Amino acid sequence: MGHDVWCRRIAALTAVVGWFALILQLVIVVQKMAAIGQGFGPALWRFLGFFTVLTNLGVAIVATEIALGGLHALTGARARLTTVVSIVLVGIIYALLLRHVWNPEGAQLLADRLLHQAVPVLFLIVWLVGPHGRLRLADTVWAMAPPLAYLVYALARGEADGWYAYWFLDPAKLGAEKMAQNAVVLALVFCATALLFIGIDRAIGHRRG
Repeated sequence: MGHDVWCRRIAALTAVVGWFALILQLVIVVQKMAAIGQGFGPALWRFLGFFTVLTNLGVAIVATEIALGGLHALTGARARLTTVVSIVLVGIIYALLLRHVWNPEGAQLLADRLLHQAVPVLFLIVWLVGPHGRLRLADTVWAMAPPLAYLVYALARGEADGWYAYWFLDPAKLGAEKMAQNAVVLALVFCATALLFIGIDRAIGHRRG
């Protein structure tokens, strides 16, 4: 069975898991916000404040398009690089910096495991099985776009309503200097991860070629 068939089948599984996890997480957030008297609008706004959610949403869309053999703009080498870098780092950063700050149970535990573990692993497999050999070093810029855009978005949201999704991006708690240091470190991590994946892409492409 060819790489393309396997890629599309695993992408289909990734899409199903991703959409299910996102819907489950949205339901949980809606229920939690309802408990404090907030409606669907504020719940959706809170839901869309997390890089994890936005990245998983991107994965679900890209994986769906790969499974369906759809739009090239969402399934090309750069799009897949951008997606895999972000979702893999979602899993790693969560494990290193966020897992210890809470203890989810029940449905939240399931959503947590799917969003931070299952989807990253599944999409990594999709990326590895898919086509390779088309990336260049300059494509690192594409992988840097989502975290940089999210940083601006998260700071603007926080300035507007005083809520920050992640403690390491909260200037009110950390101060401007520490916040800037964290932003630089995260940017470097994303850059290094993108370069790593570009190197893997070249190696796989050379081997298959």
